[in-house]
Amino acid sequence: MTSPRVAFLDVDGTILDHGVSVAASTVEAIQGARAAGHLVYLCTGRAAGAIPRAVRAIGFDGAITNGGAYATSGAETVVAATMPREAVQRVIDYFQDRGLLFFLQTDAAVHASPQVRARFAEMLRQWESAHGEPDEPQTAPQGVPRTRDLTEVDLDRVAKAVFLGEDVDTVARAQRELGDRFHVVPGSMPLPGGSNGEIGMRGTTKGSAIESVLDHLGMDRSVAIGIGDSWNDVEMFQVCGTGIAMGNAAAEMKALADETTTSVREDGVWNAFVRHGLVAG
Repeated sequence: MTSPRVAFLDVDGTILDHGVSVAASTVEAIQGARAAGHLVYLCTGRAAGAIPRAVRAIGFDGAITNGGAYATSGAETVVAATMPREAVQRVIDYFQDRGLLFFLQTDAAVHASPQVRARFAEMLRQWESAHGEPDEPQTAPQGVPRTRDLTEVDLDRVAKAVFLGEDVDTVARAQRELGDRFHVVPGSMPLPGGSNGEIGMRGTTKGSAIESVLDHLGMDRSVAIGIGDSWNDVEMFQVCGTGIAMGNAAAEMKALADETTTSVREDGVWNAFVRHGLVAG
């Protein structure tokens, strides 16, 4: 066996295809790499409680969630960096002052207002209209998160905020107005029109969490592979020895990675694992 490596995999657009399905080749790649002695971690912007069952069932050595605010390795918690309560209140005030829809993530769940839940329901209706009524509930888009009521959220446990805007420059404006303290990146939700973004604390990224996990494991960043397709993956590319963009990533994202694999629909994870020797082709 080659020397053990560690892979960090984004979920939406990397493991999950448009929030709907997981390719058999991706499951084979992850399970095969682990069987060969390599480590594989989830590395997602999702809350731990919002990771689809089909993804969790593959089996991983740990997970970075909420864009880097939390990280686990086996049964151990390596990172737990919630947003300060007053910082959460600042972003809530920002959203409300500008009439933006938003939801808040704790590690356990997504908390949303009735208006946001209605938006998600409309997204689901549009998907069902385009694809026909699903035969089983799990065939519906898993990119639409299950939510709890916003009034139930514990402001001392918020890890990340997500906002939805009608204008294409909503994210750029938030970056200008909140960038002094917050890490603001474009989101990856498949919304028709407008834009969506993610907000965490400055310095809290997938990259910072990966560094903590590598320190915990006693592994060098040179043996780390990071695979993703979204803007919250940039710091992952920067800290991993090899940053790999999915073929379905934007051209700007591909330019920031060390290399590009095929798309999520064309066995992207499998092909990347074969290329780097985590599984045999």
